[in-house]
Formats: sequence, structure tokens, C-alpha cells
Amino acid sequence: MAAEWTALLLTCQRGGCVSAFQRELEARRLRGGLGPRPPPLLLAVEDPWASLGSGGATLNALLVAAEHLSARAGCTVVTADVLREARILILHTGRDFSFDDCGRAFTCLPVEEPGAPAEALVCNLDSLLGTMTQRLCVGSPPGVWVCSTDMLLTVPSAPEIDWDGFQGVRVIAVPGSQAYARNHGVYLGDEQGLVRDIIYKGTEAQIQQCAGPDGTVPLVCGVVFFSSDAAEQLLATHVIPPLDACTYMGLDSGAPPIQLSLFFDIVLCMARGVTEEEFVKGGGDSSVRSARSVLWTALRAFPLSMACIPGASYDYLTTSASDHIRSLTLLPGSTSHLRFCRAAHSHVDQPCLLEDGSSVTNCLLEGAVRLAAGSVIQHCHLQGPLEIGPGCLLSGLTAGSSPALQGCPLRDIVLQGHHVRLRDLPCRVFTLTGRLDDWQSPAEEATYLNMPWADFFHRTGVREADLWDAEMPRRSRCLLSARLFPVLHACEALGLEDVLWLLAPAAVAGERLARWRAAWRMSWQELLPCLDKAAELGARRALFFLQGQRKVRRVLLGHQDSSLLPLARSAVHEGYHEAVLGTLDEVASMAGDAGIAARALACIAEVLGCMARGEGGLRSGPAANREWASAFGRLESGDIAGGVRELATERQKWMSGPALLVRAARHYEGAEQILVRQAVMSSCQFVTVGQTELPPLGHWVQVVCPARLDLSGGWSDTPPITYEHGGAVVDVAVMVDGCRPIGARVRRIGEPELRLVTLGGTPPSEAVAELVCRELEHLQDYCQPHAPGALLKAAFICTQVVQFPSQKPLRAQLMESFGGGFEVHTWSKLPHGSGLGGGWQDQVGGLVPGIKIGRSKAQLPLRVEVEKIPVPDGFTHTLNDHLLLVYTGKTRLARNLLQDVVRNWYARLPSAVQNADALVSNAEECAQALRQGNLLLIGECLDRYWQQKKCMAPGCEPLAVRRMMDALRPYVYGQCLAGAGGGGFLYVLTKAPRQKEALHQILAKTEGLGNFSIHSIEVDTGGFSVEVVGCDPKDGAHPGEDVAV
Repeated sequence: MAAEWTALLLTCQRGGCVSAFQRELEARRLRGGLGPRPPPLLLAVEDPWASLGSGGATLNALLVAAEHLSARAGCTVVTADVLREARILILHTGRDFSFDDCGRAFTCLPVEEPGAPAEALVCNLDSLLGTMTQRLCVGSPPGVWVCSTDMLLTVPSAPEIDWDGFQGVRVIAVPGSQAYARNHGVYLGDEQGLVRDIIYKGTEAQIQQCAGPDGTVPLVCGVVFFSSDAAEQLLATHVIPPLDACTYMGLDSGAPPIQLSLFFDIVLCMARGVTEEEFVKGGGDSSVRSARSVLWTALRAFPLSMACIPGASYDYLTTSASDHIRSLTLLPGSTSHLRFCRAAHSHVDQPCLLEDGSSVTNCLLEGAVRLAAGSVIQHCHLQGPLEIGPGCLLSGLTAGSSPALQGCPLRDIVLQGHHVRLRDLPCRVFTLTGRLDDWQSPAEEATYLNMPWADFFHRTGVREADLWDAEMPRRSRCLLSARLFPVLHACEALGLEDVLWLLAPAAVAGERLARWRAAWRMSWQELLPCLDKAAELGARRALFFLQGQRKVRRVLLGHQDSSLLPLARSAVHEGYHEAVLGTLDEVASMAGDAGIAARALACIAEVLGCMARGEGGLRSGPAANREWASAFGRLESGDIAGGVRELATERQKWMSGPALLVRAARHYEGAEQILVRQAVMSSCQFVTVGQTELPPLGHWVQVVCPARLDLSGGWSDTPPITYEHGGAVVDVAVMVDGCRPIGARVRRIGEPELRLVTLGGTPPSEAVAELVCRELEHLQDYCQPHAPGALLKAAFICTQVVQFPSQKPLRAQLMESFGGGFEVHTWSKLPHGSGLGGGWQDQVGGLVPGIKIGRSKAQLPLRVEVEKIPVPDGFTHTLNDHLLLVYTGKTRLARNLLQDVVRNWYARLPSAVQNADALVSNAEECAQALRQGNLLLIGECLDRYWQQKKCMAPGCEPLAVRRMMDALRPYVYGQCLAGAGGGGFLYVLTKAPRQKEALHQILAKTEGLGNFSIHSIEVDTGGFSVEVVGCDPKDGAHPGEDVAV
């Protein structure tokens, strides 16, 4: 359950970043970061004044939201009625932040979210959105939530806020220590849960007064909720001077600016322990006092309640570098929905060089880059060898900065690269400070680069006059105002070395001092308004996808079970799909491994499918357009690199619309299937095809074999899962209703052709389908499951009776090797789509008698090894008495489910990978239960297996089958649909023996089942049989010849 927003607004300071922030909001909508139902109204709202304050920004955002909602409702004026049922979230980005050019909201956290639909950096904004939407605001009535983004906020998954009978305004608090509260705000509450006062940086006695029984105090955490009534009253003040000055309408009307605090000018007026006189007089200048008077009149009647969330935590993002580094290197509390990791969204060549307690986010670290504990690197592309000591924060550095860093003593420093725009001139500026430095303390009392300013001047030769104008008061001379950082030079390009020299010994510093003095320099205070947030966010995106391309190579070439689908979605949303496609082309071409290349082509299909954005038709469909034939031919011939190049060339012609993109995706999946087939064919080296004396013309060779039941592990035998993950399937060869239900017979004929006949039953039943192949091209669709005779064509090719492809015609091949052609008849007493067939389990199940487990390792060449499972004496007979087949009356074709399963596996969806693990482990447990002869444990394995099948192929359980299984559940140890599911046969392990008639009566009384039938089965311990028989009498054979030889 999650809160569903009517409108989500992000306020930002005046100064040109509103379009960049709007883009960020839209990106989150596209990638699903705003929930399954994103708000219809999504806005970045610029403050009308430079120093508006959180209260003024709230009133302005509320007006903007009401205006847009009014327009959408068809109104021509702003009406408060639109707030009645609206659920609005206002997030304030707040002031500039020393350690992130885009502010605290866009400070990146060392977090990855594997379950997210699209891969992306996780910012504090995303964390707060998750906290507000998924936790804090769930169950709240309509109204307006306001949330600061200047803190890391952790809330339990179920905060259990009581909203029954709620009226007015509610503030959210988190429990904190009294020591922490000395530098922050706390609420003073009463026994009814109402707020009496808000105390900021109070005395020890004042803070003690706020403490609860456990000694903690309710900290102000920047979150407040206004009911619809309260929000309407607040909105009404926007037309009353001087509060009109808080809004863009006031700016456009020429009102003088005013600064208001959300908590101390708006919320405080509702605190029960505050009098009107105290409140109004505490407002500073006359305009604020006048504003407070208006707010008192408008809001005082509303009760102000507090919800202090047990287990929640709050960490304000201060201007202390030590605090910031600690926030990014310590794991958040157990109640957090986030899990910090050492390297998030980063490619690190040597991860062993990252010490515990360090943090890397959105970085590309090439070569030997050693990072000590207690240090952070964000948004950097660095090339080793580099050694970064403890207490460092590095951000925004490019690969070109690496030479300057090599050999440089980096310890307890903050080194940042910034995108700056001086009017229309973009440039890069580097800043360097110490971890212990204070930005605003006077130079006489403060440090720079962790040393007293006097020591710094002595060490470098820099003078006070280089940094501050002579007329600047000494108390104003601080790090914030010091012109330390070179921006432009008349003759030379500037780089990282132009600030790093400040760390160097005096001898080296002397060489750089003149160059530094000759440069035009700016202070951090002067740089702040010039920071180019759009360029910074763009650079972060570019680096994210650059490391993402490295991830693609790492995952595919390293056979890793990481999903690349979320990255593909992000690449499409952000316009980086061409770069990702190029990387996938490169991996497929260079892999030299059919398995890797096939997965790369499957990933390309996913990117193309994402580009279609849900339009253009179904992903599954035909893939034999002649335009792709040349590329497919190269892949068939083993020229993977050439085939991939031709695919990429052809792909460019299919990029102009959703329908073409979907068709291109289908053809990439077709190309992938060619390589999967080649990978599977690697098993041929373990198969021996021997020469034998040919039977006479016209004499039939006939084989009949049992069906197979898969008791556990199916789908793990399906390529490519079977050789990429490894498979294990427990199979039982069974006779159905006392006979082996599957058969085939073949005879030599004089004509050099292949006659393929499907019979309606055992010979001499009438033929229901006939096909004659006289040319090799008649066999080319052998790999298309829906093609007539595909399985028989594949059998001729796989047994090397026919060489395909070949320059030699089919007729010539057959005459030279066999003196003619072949006629094949096949039959099955089982219904089409019965579920008694599958991957390599078909061969293992039908050809190897009895009960067994087949296994394949996660490697190529593919080799299937079979182990017969020994069972206790008499247990085979017991199994025969307790196993029954129920035909559900529902037919299905596994190929319809297969494409989705293979697609999900290639995407490495976490659910598919975990389920593949579970399938194999369940197969081993089932084999052990059979060895023990334990029907109860076997039944548990069957039930578990059915749940695993449904996870692997959602939709494989028709409603009628579910009703059938529900009806049978009390009478069985376990049950499962055979094969892929979706219909066909249900096999059940009954609690009592010989229950065929009893189950028939139960199902006959169950509504909605349709035509069903129940069949007895028994374990076939003999296996398939082969016999050579004479000619058919109608073909002129003597009666005596029609017997087994």
C-alpha cells in the first residue's frame, strides 16, 4: 500500500535550476520512481525571491498547486475547493550545500535498488520520496504534506500514526538524544499529544522539559501535515499583505520581499503554549510581525498535534565535512528501506583496494585506486595508481585529473570539481578544503586545510590581501569569502593542479604561487550563484551510463546473474540507448562464446522492446523476414562477429517507430535462438551415432516408449538455463493405462525423399497429417516449433542422416548414403499439449527406464548425466498405487510459455534466478525423498514444484485447474501439472492407494471443470523397445514377415 499523490511539487531556489529539476522529476516518473500511479501534477517550482524561507516557499508552492489544479478542473480563477480531496506533497530543496552542487535533495547515497524497475542513482530526494509515499503518509486523510530535504530520514515500515478523528495540523517528530537537541529544534508536547512550543537550540533545562520517560526528546525533522481545512486557510493568506510577497503573484505585483520560516512563523502560531503577543513580537522586523499577525488570525484555531515515530531517526546534513562523510559511510538503521553498499553504481577494477568503511558512488575507478576507511568518492572517473587516505571526500573529478593526483598526499581533504557558468561561458572550477575546516568562523579562529590560517600563509606564501579586500571587516574574513579558487587565466588553461599545490611543501608551492596569483579567483560564496546545476546533473548522467556500459561488459563476459533490464530501461528513458546498444554489439562480437553472444542479443532485444514503450504489438511473434536472412545465415555458419555486424546494420532501418522496433526485437530473439541452438548442439560430442546394417527396403523399424513425469526441477533443463545456471530434473518413465503411449516407425523407400506422416493412433491408424520433403529448403524450418514436421526434420538433421546446411542436394545425399529415402510414421495416445514432454528431460524421461535424476552443469559443452534413483523394495509398487493422472481438458503449447521464461531468464530477473536455484535444490530433495520411500516428503516436493512452475511461468494455472486442485487437495500428499503447465495432465500423489474411482466422484461434483478424465499410471522399469518388422500386407509383404525379428 502506498500514498497516491494528486500533486508533487519540488521547490528550488531562484537562479535557473528549475528546468533541470523538472527534468529530474520527469525522469523519476518515467522510470517508476514515483510509484505505480505517479501524480498527475508534477512540478518544480522556483522561489520568487532569493531568500524566501521555507514558510514563504510553502505558501508559494501551495498557490501554484491550487492554480494548476483549478485550471485542470476547468476553473478560471484559483479556488480552494480543489484542495478538499487533493493529496499534495511539497518538498523543499532548501539552501545551497557545501558538498553537493545540486543541493541536499540531490546528494547521492551509496545505495543500489536491485528490485527497482529502472536502474538509477539514489539521491536523498528518492529516499525521502520512498519514506513519505511508502511509509509515513500511508493512511493519512486528504491534505498537504510538506517535507524538507535537508536531512536523512529513517522511518519504520509501519509507523502506525493514528488518523482517526484527526483535525488541524500535525508535525512529525523523531526521538533523539538531549545532546543532539542542543543544536536542533525540539517539540514541547502535552499529555494529549498537542504541541505547546517549538524550542530551537534551547537551554539544558528547556530541553529536559521536552524529554519523555525514556529520556529522549521529540526532534523537529522537517515534516508537517496540513489538513484540507488548514491548507485552505493557509492558501487564503496569499492575497493578504504582506504575505502576498511570498508568492510569485506578489513578485509580479511589485510587493517587497519577505522571509518566513515554515516552523517558526507558520506552525508555531498554533502551539498551545504560545500567546499572541509572544508570537507576533518575536517576528523581528515590522513586515514579519505583520505577517505573523495574519497567520495567527488564520490558523490559531487549528489544533497542532505531534506524532513522534518510535524507531525513526533523523540526521541533518550539516556543513561539517566530517558529519557528511560519516553519513555516507555508516550503514543506516535497521528500520531504513535503504541498504548502503561500499561501491554503488560504480565500476571498480580492483574492489579489494576499497577498505571497509569507505564509499564509492557513481564512479569509474580504473587500475589501482586504493581508498581508505572513512573516505568517500562520488561522480569521479579516476585512473590509478592512486592512494586516497582517510577522511577524504572527492567529487566531480574526471580522468584527466588523475595525473595531478598521483603521488599527492590526500588525507582529511575535500576535493571537488564544479561546473560553473559565468554568464554564457561554461568552465570547470576545482575547490579544495580540509575536513575539519569551518566555513564561516573568522580566520583568526579557524583553519584552512586543517591548519591555522597563519600556518597556511607561512607554508604557501599566500597573503591575506590575496584572499580578502582590505576594506572587508576582519570578522567577515572566513573560508566562505576567501578568493582561493582559480577560475580563469589570461594565458593558460587551469586544472586540478592549480589548487592541489596548496597542499604541497613550500619549495613546490613557490613555483605555483605566481601562476595562482595571476589567475582570476573566486570565493565559494561567489561561486555558489554560478554553479551550473543542469550541467552537473548531465555530467552525472553521462558518467552513470559510462560505468553502466562497463557493467554490461562485466556481467555478460563474467557470466554474472545480474539483471541488465533495469539499466536498459534507464538508458532508453535518458536517451543513452545507442551507447548501450553499441556496447552490446561489441560484447556479442568479441565474446567468442555462443552462450555469451546469445545473451547479448537477448539484451539488445530488451532495449528495442523498451524503446517501443509498450506500443507496437506483442514481443513474441514471427522472426523470419528476408531482410534479416543474411545476418541469420552468418550466425548459422558460425560467423558470430559478422552476423552481429549485419544485425546492427539492419537494425538501423527498423528504429523509426514502435511497430518496427518490436519486429526488430523479435528478430534479435530469433538470432539469439540460433546461438542457443548451437550451444545445445555442443552436446553432440557426447552422442555417438554408429553405423549398422540397413534393413531391407520397405521393412519397418518400430520403437515405442513410455511417457515421462517430471516430479521436480523442470525448467532447469531448458536452454539456456540448463548450461548457464545448471539443471537437475527428477523424472519417472511411466506407462499410461497399461501401455507405452508414444511410438514411431521408419522404413527405407526407393524414392530419394522424406515422407513424414502423423498417425491418429497406433498403426495401422489413418494418417492425420502428411508431409514430403524433396529439397533441402523443405527442411530449413526445422528450428521453428510451429512449422509442420519440425521435430521430425530436426531428428533427421541431428542424427546426421541429412547434412544441413549443405551444397549437396537432399536427393543426392539420400541416394549416396542410403540408396533412397525414408518414410516415418509417428503417433501418441496422449492429447496434444498434455505436459508429458519438455527440455532434455524428454530424452532422459522416455529413454531411461524407471526413476532417475538428470543433471547438467553450468558450462558448455552441454552434457547431461543421469543417475538412477534406488528406491526401497516394494516402493515402486507403492508409487503405482498412489500416482494418478488427471487430464484437465485444457490444452496448451509450452512454446507459448517458453518464450516468456527464456526472456525473463536472459533479463536475469531476480525472481527467475532465485527460482532456478530453488528448482534445482527441490529436485535434489525430491530425489532424497524417493530414496527414503517417503510419500509425504515427495508430496511436499510436488507442491513446492508447482509453486516454482507458477513463479517461472505466470499464467500457467487456468481457473479450471485451480478449482480441480482445490477440490483434490484434502486427498493428496501433493499435486502438480506436468511439463510447463497451462493445462494438459495433472498428476497427483494420493494419501490412500488406488483412488481412481474416488477422485472421479469428487471431480464430478466440482463445478466449472469441463471434460476431464483420470488415468492409471505405473513406473516403466523396462524402458523403450525397438523391433524390426516386415512390410505392411498392403505393400505386398508375406504374412510370415509381419513378425518381430
